[in-house]
Amino acid sequence: MKKQRNIVLFLVKFFATYFILFGIYSFYLQKTQQKGDVFSCSPITNKVAQQTKSVLTLFGYDASVVQHSKEMSVKILLNNHYTARVIEGCNSISILILFLAFVIAFPGSIKATVLFCVAGSLIIYTVNILRIAFLTVMLFKYQDHQTLLHNLVFPAIIYGITFLLWVLWVHKFSNYKK
Repeated sequence: MKKQRNIVLFLVKFFATYFILFGIYSFYLQKTQQKGDVFSCSPITNKVAQQTKSVLTLFGYDASVVQHSKEMSVKILLNNHYTARVIEGCNSISILILFLAFVIAFPGSIKATVLFCVAGSLIIYTVNILRIAFLTVMLFKYQDHQTLLHNLVFPAIIYGITFLLWVLWVHKFSNYKK
């Protein structure tokens, strides 16, 4: 009976956290994005594109970013060649919401939960920037492998790091640690 109660409590906490954060994020997107004759991505998506450009520049690439004129995305150009784009789904916020909902659903001390949520979010966000930069270079060099790189390899990186952080949380910091 206690085990079933724990599962139900986990699900309630997870979905409540997820839907609250998702609702806040959806409201944010509604207020910050512009669609129509002129497109304008949210500040977070623009920031991710700018930070990706900074990473590419740091590694010696001639990179620039520009708001796409025909869709809700930010173009990443390498050597003035449109190579990749950053859309809302690439800015890591959706994954961060999923990560936070999971950590909050597994009970731990308030201090550990807050610190892990902050540290894990920073790790996921940073890995995402590096992932987009690396994907941009790979797409520039290996255009023939776009589907494999974009649809399989690079999602595995961001979801893999998120999964590893969840495992770390459950086994080392939550009240369920053994």
